[in-house]
Amino acid sequence: MVTLLCGLAIGLVMALTGAGGGILAVPLLVAATSASLAQAGPAALAAVGLAAAFGAALGLKAGTVRYRAALLMASAGMLATPLGVWGAARLGNRWLGLAFALVLLLVAARSWRQATRPVQARTPRHLPCVRDAASGRFAWNRACARALALAGALAGLLSGLLGVGGGFVLVPALQRQTDLPMEAIVPTSLAVIALVSTAGVVASAAAGALAWPVALPFTAGALAGMLGGRALAARLAGARLQAGFALVTALAACGMIGKALA
Repeated sequence: MVTLLCGLAIGLVMALTGAGGGILAVPLLVAATSASLAQAGPAALAAVGLAAAFGAALGLKAGTVRYRAALLMASAGMLATPLGVWGAARLGNRWLGLAFALVLLLVAARSWRQATRPVQARTPRHLPCVRDAASGRFAWNRACARALALAGALAGLLSGLLGVGGGFVLVPALQRQTDLPMEAIVPTSLAVIALVSTAGVVASAAAGALAWPVALPFTAGALAGMLGGRALAARLAGARLQAGFALVTALAACGMIGKALA
């Protein structure tokens, strides 16, 4: 029941903040249950992957997913995910906790910056991935393919290592490397997260690191919370919500540091 309630809470956070909110899944599982980081990571990844698949399906229906870019990033991510799983199995709980706390602090800083600073206009001529004016598709080149593949590989590595979807890597990468609007960036990143998370869950299950008694109720709760929170998201979205997410993430990072050093 506790795991199910944790899933509901994370699903609600993901509905309000996007798939990036799933980064709080591991700290919540570790704090509220007896799960270790090695158990919480794959369980959280399963929940985040399912939620991302739901969002990606909506994007595919609306025609906003850039599927070629998503497949390239996901392929690189899936190749790197087993390396992350391998590293997670060999790092101690303390080092995993400290690494996770560092990622949480980076996400908190970025969220706070987004909430307190105006959005700056991008200059397409300086971006490696720019759409063709006639077709609307990317004018693919070596620099574009390399930038997207590296972002996907980093997201996959972190997915296997820490059990995070990687949205905090993918969304900034698509913002910095492409001229896509946010209406296309978000569903495209969700498609990558869904594919990479699936690879991470499969790799964890094959390595015997997936605790099904934790993963199943947590995933069910997360899906229910996300579906129930969609109506609330339209009312609460904004800079204050982003700032609140940044503060909660920073507190979670402090908790992870304290637990790791205890």
